[in-house]
Amino acid sequence: MARTGFCDSKPLLDLHKKVDERRAPLRMWANACGPLDRWQPVEVDESRVAPVKKEPERRWERRLSIQTSEGIIMGFHEDSQTCLADGCVEGPVLLYPHGLQGLHSLQALVPSLLRREVEIALEKLNLIWDRTYAWDMFLDMMRTQTWHSFPNADLPRHFTDATRAVLVDWLIQVHEIMHFQDETLYLAIHLLNRSLRQIKVTTANLQLLGMVCLFLAAKKEECLLPEVSGLCYLMDHTYTRHQLLRMERKVLCGLKFDLSYTPPLHFLLLLASIARCSAKVVWMARYLLELSLLEGQCVVFQPVQLAGAALCLSRQVLQEPPTPEGEAAWCLASSIHVGSETALLRIMQILASAAAKAHGRETCATFIKFSSPETMHVSRHLGLKNASALLGV
Repeated sequence: MARTGFCDSKPLLDLHKKVDERRAPLRMWANACGPLDRWQPVEVDESRVAPVKKEPERRWERRLSIQTSEGIIMGFHEDSQTCLADGCVEGPVLLYPHGLQGLHSLQALVPSLLRREVEIALEKLNLIWDRTYAWDMFLDMMRTQTWHSFPNADLPRHFTDATRAVLVDWLIQVHEIMHFQDETLYLAIHLLNRSLRQIKVTTANLQLLGMVCLFLAAKKEECLLPEVSGLCYLMDHTYTRHQLLRMERKVLCGLKFDLSYTPPLHFLLLLASIARCSAKVVWMARYLLELSLLEGQCVVFQPVQLAGAALCLSRQVLQEPPTPEGEAAWCLASSIHVGSETALLRIMQILASAAAKAHGRETCATFIKFSSPETMHVSRHLGLKNASALLGV
């Protein structure tokens, strides 16, 4: 497999620029839930009008720290059954990790405070241009992350997790050389994971498949694309231009031209912005999140779970002094994480183990990438060596 060296990487995006700390007054809870459906009496002649039955009032309640057999960290529910306008009855709703039932009612169930913080965070991260559609975009992110999920981490029998890790590490190096956006890398690895399970590929063409996935991700995320001949050069001309384009058609047909994906990086930046995390916490979480790309066990988890686990582990490793405002913001951000506590701890254990061994592994592209001054040298933090001890492992 062709190997490439590192070039000077461009400064990564500073996601913690100072912003105006002033906040507009929050909307009333009644306004956030929408108008109440009440029957309004009118002064008319009662003898000429048939009696009208008054419709019940909709009442919504937030319940925190829900404890179930799944260990849900936080969820929202409707206190009682609600009569909808069309006469149907909507039962109690609880957000579970499997399928995210009741997502269509999330807008009515989430408090106005969380909705406003999501809008502010998406706008600050330049993920939206109009705050009017911020909440709809967030709902779409939560819904689409369940698409193309993997039931297990098993690979075809002629591939191993070690082989996959070497390929991903090489793609990270190529991604750095090409100065692509971070979203391009996460999409490329996702397309690679899907292709390995849906397309028949020989071991000899594994590197070609990885390059094609990166090329397709760049076509979706980047403004400027590399020449196909340049991609062949990065592979030491092991494959021809015709072979690369033919593999591209094969991948697109195998994936049915569906390249949609909600990367965990978007959830991480959203959670970090709502939780008011420091720059070092965010860089550490980004490092841990990128390490998850090398771990085949992580493909079965949802992007929001990976992002939440990386941020939790980052806070534990750095052990920054807590503040009342920061803890309150963290509790609000935690309400977005929909999943079981068992899954969260499992991901944190995988990431802690990977971070402790990153400096001595052959696949160390991510470790080198996050050891630069631009990333605050987070990969060399001494706390990562004892990360497993913090989790009681």
